[in-house]
Amino acid sequence: MHKEIVRREHISDEHLPEKIHPIIRQIYARRGVTSKEQLELTTSRLCPVETLKGLPQACEILYQALKEQKNITVIGDFDADGATSTALVMEALQMLGSTNFHFLVPNRFKYGYGLTPEIVDIAASQGAQVLVTVDNGISCIAGVTRAKAIGLEVVVTDHHLPGATTPPADAIVNPNQVGCNFASKSLAGVGVAFYFMLALRKYLREQQWFEQQNIKEPNIAQLLDLVALGTVADVVSLDANNRILVEQGLKRIRAGATRPGIQALIEIAGKNQQKLVASDFGFALGPRINAAGRLDDMAFGINCLLAKDLSTARVMAADLDDLNKARREIEQGMQIEAEQVLASLQFSEENLPLGISLFHADWHQGVIGIVAGRLKEKYHRPSIVFAKGSDENVDDTHNDSNEIKGSARSIPGLHIRDLLEYIDSQHPGIIAKFGGHAMAAGLSIARDQFETFSMLFEQYAQQWLSTETLTGVLASDGELLTRDMTLNFAQLLRDAGPWGQNFPEPLFDDVFTLVQQRIVGEKHLKLVVEKDQQIFDAIAFNVDIKRWPDHSAKQVKLAYRLDINEFRGKQSVQLMVEQLD
Repeated sequence: MHKEIVRREHISDEHLPEKIHPIIRQIYARRGVTSKEQLELTTSRLCPVETLKGLPQACEILYQALKEQKNITVIGDFDADGATSTALVMEALQMLGSTNFHFLVPNRFKYGYGLTPEIVDIAASQGAQVLVTVDNGISCIAGVTRAKAIGLEVVVTDHHLPGATTPPADAIVNPNQVGCNFASKSLAGVGVAFYFMLALRKYLREQQWFEQQNIKEPNIAQLLDLVALGTVADVVSLDANNRILVEQGLKRIRAGATRPGIQALIEIAGKNQQKLVASDFGFALGPRINAAGRLDDMAFGINCLLAKDLSTARVMAADLDDLNKARREIEQGMQIEAEQVLASLQFSEENLPLGISLFHADWHQGVIGIVAGRLKEKYHRPSIVFAKGSDENVDDTHNDSNEIKGSARSIPGLHIRDLLEYIDSQHPGIIAKFGGHAMAAGLSIARDQFETFSMLFEQYAQQWLSTETLTGVLASDGELLTRDMTLNFAQLLRDAGPWGQNFPEPLFDDVFTLVQQRIVGEKHLKLVVEKDQQIFDAIAFNVDIKRWPDHSAKQVKLAYRLDINEFRGKQSVQLMVEQLD
């Protein structure tokens, strides 16, 4: 979908230090930076650990478990946030002196998300005595109830929004639970796990645990590389607290102080470790970890992160890379089919439904979220893509064959989880279960309810969406003078990050003279453009090849990000094109 380019208004930036480049100072002010302290991305500026509700109870449970050598089982999730959360707690428990700890991640196709009663029974059969959920649990009422019924202790650590009822866990750590005064509500699951482990170390110190066990008190900051990766990959808002966590993790990685698994993923993705930026987590490392959970078993991704040596990690990273390539192929096929389904419904871009919902019996459950995201990006509509609830290749006794599972992605201005909750409250029984965030959610419905659900989704989306919300907009930081389109300024922009969700990387717009244009890699447009007698390279990914290259065009309007291209040891300025007209 073509988006309108709207330039951000100039606002006062006098409250920010004069030593900052004036363009970057203005960019910060436009992104809501209200004080110079918010730019001091040091750990001393993190929200205080003690403000996170539920930590004293959670720490006491794990202290007793460590003391009595109880079996602690970490119950993870099958995305990058869940994988990094699981790896972080596993690493921390070892550092803190535990000798009896394991992890378990539900198979996406067999059991679905979170701490289900079936997963509880599997954990119990493997000897679990204390369950610690990471990146899940706040909506797992049946699972926690089952665990308590068979005598297990349960600590829930999660960041998802709680429903009207919370599970009967022994302790719940979640910044979004009622009564929690933690200032940042945007922590990822891995951020919550990190704070929990920080609090546990302090609790153990107060109990003289480290002296009693004759072990050195560990540096939990060693785990910040995992926190940075999981935080960006989960696309949570990069508020001031999350920016600190990401920046500190990036610093460690660039300095070489990272685990073999992350180093191997950086290598296989072809990235420069010393110059890694936050977006590399989202576009290069995160998808490779996610591919394990989407197509196979997230244990592969977690074990890569837990690898103790680089040679082992490289083998695992290569396997994850292969899975990611397979995921891409499946996704491309599904994308074409999704477009065909839309075409068969005879929707044009002008009369698209306000809420897109599609189902195909042959679609792969592991990739529907990505396809929903692509549809949302292309058409600027909230989109839900459904696949069969069970996989034919899995011996599945736990899923109703009539069930289909949907993955939803939304646009700014429509809280998708709230919309699903509203549909559920108005029409009980149509949605079997749901959960999620403002921008992404998952749900299950009966296959024979798909048409009814689609109609309701479209109906309520129409009520909830405004005309302004439906108009796709690219917010630009304006025109860059050619004197600022330099390697030096591009590096300043990189260093001014981390950029990410709700703290977007600077986007500029301008009209250039077209010098050259050609398609590379099937659907990417490589450009040479000119402004003020200066020449710049530019690249636009996934263009409409029916429209481009357009050799009749003499000028082109670009919305672009200023970036640095490295080729054979040489650096040059490159414009990363978001949109071209």
